[in-house]
Amino acid sequence: MDSTGKESVASEQSEKICDSDNMPQGWQIKKLGEVCEKITDGTHQTPKYFSEGYIFLSSKNVTSGKIDWEDVKYIDEAQHKEMQKRVSPKKGDILLAKNGTTGVAAIVDKDEVFDIYVSLAWLRSKGEVSPEYLLHFINSPLAKNQFNKRLKGIGVPNLHLQEIREVEISYPKSLPEQQRIVSILDECFSAIERSRNNAEQNLKNAKELFESYLQGVFENGNWETKKWGELCDFVRGPFGGSLKKNVFKESGYVVYEQKHAIHDHFNQLRYFIDEEKFNEMKRFELFPGDIIMSCSGVTLGRVAVVPDGIPKGIINQALLKLTPKKNVSVQFIKHWLRSNIFQKIIFDYSGGAAIPNVPSAKILKDIKIPCPSLKEQERIVNEIETVLNESKRLENIYEQKILDLEELKKSILQKAFTGELKTEKSVAV
Repeated sequence: MDSTGKESVASEQSEKICDSDNMPQGWQIKKLGEVCEKITDGTHQTPKYFSEGYIFLSSKNVTSGKIDWEDVKYIDEAQHKEMQKRVSPKKGDILLAKNGTTGVAAIVDKDEVFDIYVSLAWLRSKGEVSPEYLLHFINSPLAKNQFNKRLKGIGVPNLHLQEIREVEISYPKSLPEQQRIVSILDECFSAIERSRNNAEQNLKNAKELFESYLQGVFENGNWETKKWGELCDFVRGPFGGSLKKNVFKESGYVVYEQKHAIHDHFNQLRYFIDEEKFNEMKRFELFPGDIIMSCSGVTLGRVAVVPDGIPKGIINQALLKLTPKKNVSVQFIKHWLRSNIFQKIIFDYSGGAAIPNVPSAKILKDIKIPCPSLKEQERIVNEIETVLNESKRLENIYEQKILDLEELKKSILQKAFTGELKTEKSVAV
């Protein structure tokens, strides 16, 4: 079953849970507004920030089920006193993101005096539902499904306080039973987190291993070095003024963009020009076997090889077109450009600007490239592709492991709030 199917099933299950007929004996369903003595939000005024003072949190500090106490802002005492008249969270209270990462909650895990922005809701339990149980519920598929149905607004949807109060929570009346469930969830999630960390580290290692291998290939000191300009013809994209909005058509010849180099694909075509404009800009036409390179921003230096069969078109101002000359393997050049050696060179030449830009073609053409014979290039490319395929295979395994762990976590939460969680405090991960 694909991810869409999983979400659909989870959604259907979530709807069925909020039905008293499905509740185990000793369980009940109430609205959050009935089990919480406080459900309100932070200040609606834009605060003035200082380099020190009282901690001020927003939804940006509650993004992964935990409170980020490191990347915080500060307000002065006058603002703090005014805000504390209305909202004064303490240890054990719940903070819920109302917009941004909507529906993500964290428990206040330490005694800290702080204030919150309107993007956060503040919940305090009356006592019949433990704070820890309440936290797990809010981060469960059951709560997420209800939150998503209640989102309001256009552009950046958000949760209104009244909508939060209407969300239904299922829970055992017995506090010890709630604590038993919390204990099982904590232990399961701790095991899942360890497995996730291992998978993420393995994924990182797989990527770094290939990058290290690629760097080793191009640090070969026995090859002849040539200037880049001896190996490729360079064409920088046209000035932006040549492609103003008024020249674009609904169809025609494609104008390829920076994203096509960044993501190494040639679909999702948005801009077109007519034949007259295309003939005027023939110099910038793309051909199979060309390489396009991103020319600015953090993606400076990202490249893609133009495949056969793409629609006829030109590059825009954010791209550099490279056409390898005879006796040069386009795949060899591509892998060299993707190596850390070249990436460091291109960013060094960009001058360390806030928004790095590709240097002039004159400078680029003088960059030295290790260049063995064409036969040796082709042999090296075959070896690189073999290692790359194995690296991608491992990456896919670890990425799937991470997705599976996330689905497992959702499944456990789903069972927790239907009374189906077993007594064993363990989970296979």
